[in-house]
Amino acid sequence: MSLPNAATAATASPPLAHYGQIIEYIQNRIYLAAYTHPPNEDTPFPYPSKPSHSPTKRSSKSPHRTSKNAPGPNVHPPFYFTVDNALPYNRFHADFGPLHIGHVYRFSYLLNFLLADPTNEDRAVVLWSKPDSRSRANAACLLACYMVLVQEWPPHLALAPIAQAEPPLMPFRDAGYSQADFSISIQDVLYGVWRAKQENLCSFDGFKIDEYERYERVDQGDFNWITPSFVALASPQHELIQTIPTDTELYASLPSTTSAIKQNRNLSSPFRNVLSHFRKRNVGLVVRLNSQLYSPSYFNALGINHLDMIFDDGTCPPLHMVKKFIRLAHDMITVRNKSIAVHCKAGLGRTGCLIGAYLIYRHGFTANEIIAYMRFMRPGMVVGPQQHWLHLNQGQFREWWFEDKMKAKLAAYLPSTPTKSARQRHVSNGQTATPPNPSSQSGKRSALGEITHNGTAINATVVDENLPAPTPGQPRKGGKTEARHHPYSRVPSASLPGQPIPNGACDLLAETQSHRQHPGLASGENEEEWELRVQGRINNAGSPTASEKRRAVSYTTTTTSTRYSYADQDEPLEDIVSDVDVENWKIHDENPSNKPSRPKAPAPVKSGSGSGTLGVAKMRVGPGRRSGDSREVKQGGVRKTSTRVVSVGGASRSRS
Repeated sequence: MSLPNAATAATASPPLAHYGQIIEYIQNRIYLAAYTHPPNEDTPFPYPSKPSHSPTKRSSKSPHRTSKNAPGPNVHPPFYFTVDNALPYNRFHADFGPLHIGHVYRFSYLLNFLLADPTNEDRAVVLWSKPDSRSRANAACLLACYMVLVQEWPPHLALAPIAQAEPPLMPFRDAGYSQADFSISIQDVLYGVWRAKQENLCSFDGFKIDEYERYERVDQGDFNWITPSFVALASPQHELIQTIPTDTELYASLPSTTSAIKQNRNLSSPFRNVLSHFRKRNVGLVVRLNSQLYSPSYFNALGINHLDMIFDDGTCPPLHMVKKFIRLAHDMITVRNKSIAVHCKAGLGRTGCLIGAYLIYRHGFTANEIIAYMRFMRPGMVVGPQQHWLHLNQGQFREWWFEDKMKAKLAAYLPSTPTKSARQRHVSNGQTATPPNPSSQSGKRSALGEITHNGTAINATVVDENLPAPTPGQPRKGGKTEARHHPYSRVPSASLPGQPIPNGACDLLAETQSHRQHPGLASGENEEEWELRVQGRINNAGSPTASEKRRAVSYTTTTTSTRYSYADQDEPLEDIVSDVDVENWKIHDENPSNKPSRPKAPAPVKSGSGSGTLGVAKMRVGPGRRSGDSREVKQGGVRKTSTRVVSVGGASRSRS
């Protein structure tokens, strides 16, 4: 419906001069308003009133008193201008904004020109729009973006004047054909543009408006640069769609230079523009998300990699595909310093999903900010449920960035270590031991299993290379242990060190049983009676002497629990129970028919058995044989002396 002319307006009732509020951005300079009819000099404008001051007697008599008609912004009518028709939004369906960066660039150029015009020095400049909700929203967003990009206002200051607009400004919607269920506000646009400016992704420095407006057209290529590293485009189309082998004559005839692209008339004009522009702007990778409509060999002939990551139109990509795309894009941008082109059929929905996911991952946009910013750079991006998909997964994309940053920091702090193929290990006593060949059967041992025959265990599944080097005297924590000779030799000791034990295991005692009977036991005589019988000979025992009838027999013992106790002088059982390295004990059995002797201390003395170790006796006593001098266990168990060197009938136990 056309606007009424002046004659009709004169006969009819006076029309409504303005619609809604007149919003002030800069006092007496920049204003925002909406009118039902184009304003003129007679349109009332609400200039701010100046406070009236009572003139003094001297000022009233002064001949130089200020005239009431002095020039100034409160006297001259403002300058009105509008861009509703000059900068239209080309909608896809029911979408209506926001206006893109090309619109803002042209608006900024016009507004700066009007503010710098000498005729507008004493006049306010008013941007007015039609009173409909869509025109008001686009005009307000246009002026606010100018304040952020040109005047460098922070977003909250640019939003403050329009925050209480009456009626409220309408949010923007997507370019889909379904009912709108996700909206983008002017606030999202401003914060998205501001963050992109902070991250050096969007700026008017070096912006080429002619190039932008040319290549956004369908007949010229239909692509837009979202950031300096990402270009979104609609799929090129060509009759040849299959990949051409590199060793054929057809591949050799493909254009590989910019001049060859321009001279090739087999390609359409949009496809030639895409190829020549991508070669000029150092594009290193093209990602195709839709079905094949051209041959990727045209990009390969220019030295541009091509990758297919196809998924259905109108759907959202799986997260594993997004993660793969982010890794490839990040490597291409940060390592190879090249740009990436992403396209689907129209270059809007699926393209916006992957580019938006990376920008959230790398630069920390929110979903609303990145949708608004991408539409500011290329109208219509991210359609329908894809908006909700970005909103639901934005936290996941940020977590991936945090994880990658933490891994990079930890890798930088970790020292470089040699591989596990070293053949030598250093132990705490200064000795060097070379482990056996791990490929052989003897080079395997279980982690926490059998200890005695671990060197030749057939069922061992853990390779020695994967386990820490055993330390001499190191306790083995496991359910079942057997005493064995330790692979590393050490100086024998006459006493056991009192090592602390972990809490919660004081209810178990170590019980040892011999695999063999002592030689020399009388008929019907048990081990305890034999030990008591020879107890009287201990005090008179001397150093063992060599005897041809005397031989040393070494045998092992079996431990039935993981706790061990030894006596201390005046401490209760709970304070003296301690873990003992049972695997390092040996029992030397000698013929009791020979006279037992006491070993010399501290140096080992040769004996008939060839053993020079100092033994510590461990004796099993019954409940009826306990005395006050003995160090006993309350409920029966193993008793051993702490400092005295005792030899029982030639049988001794020592730690080695």
